[in-house]
Amino acid sequence: MTTWLITGASSGLGAALARAVLARGHHAVVTARNPDHVRDIVDAYPDTALAVPLDVTDHAQVVSAVAAADRFGGVEVLVNNAGHGYRGAVEEAARDEIDELFATNFFGPVDLIQEVLPPMRRRRSGTIVNVSSIGAPRSNPGSGYYTATKTALEGVSDALNREVGPLGIRVMVLEPGAFRTDFSGRSLAQSRAVIDDYADTAGKRRKENDTTHGTQQGDPDRAAEAIIDAVEGDRAPFRLLLGSDAVRIVRDELQSRIDEIDAWAHVSETTDYPAGENG
Repeated sequence: MTTWLITGASSGLGAALARAVLARGHHAVVTARNPDHVRDIVDAYPDTALAVPLDVTDHAQVVSAVAAADRFGGVEVLVNNAGHGYRGAVEEAARDEIDELFATNFFGPVDLIQEVLPPMRRRRSGTIVNVSSIGAPRSNPGSGYYTATKTALEGVSDALNREVGPLGIRVMVLEPGAFRTDFSGRSLAQSRAVIDDYADTAGKRRKENDTTHGTQQGDPDRAAEAIIDAVEGDRAPFRLLLGSDAVRIVRDELQSRIDEIDAWAHVSETTDYPAGENG
């Protein structure tokens, strides 16, 4: 029996993961900004689940949520799932919108990571799962700032993986494709400003023009089972794509990058000092 702390569990992937973790007999600290929104999950497992309020941008609540897991012996698996999308051209975004997005999607998860690491290091065990996006390897018009938060999270995760792996702690990054959640609905924020020149690029992906909500192919319940299987497996990937669209999109993007590297290698390689020259 393992103790999980799952952020952003009031809906979507977080809720599906909380239910699946508890159904498998694990302990779970199930968090949301309003704990009443996860009460139905917790009430079904009164002995193994705990509802805790958590706004990941509030350091005091981060500390309290991690401490609450002591009831079950401490956090063994942290899932940084809380976050939200944001649409707006790079020029359209306001500073306060950008600051809030980074506070939620990047600095909040980092705060939680720093809070759970000391006991994980003492135990020489633990798993940290950071929910990223296929937007990290490939950004679309209107998603530049959202992508930036996830790219930053992946960069920290990559370094963290190399730092704590020798200590017995695993790090996993999830890159989901499009899932049938509230991501493109209630949870999606967008810029207050609208600039007409971007109508045919970023503008096409504003909420009022996006018809994908509710039609996504990804099933959160199936994703939850895949995540638990990966965490519990003997060999977990560092990056785990979720969804057939994720596999296709990321594979195409990586191949495009390789093709560009090969096409420009003859220029890239001219920037070295000549062989035998000390510089």
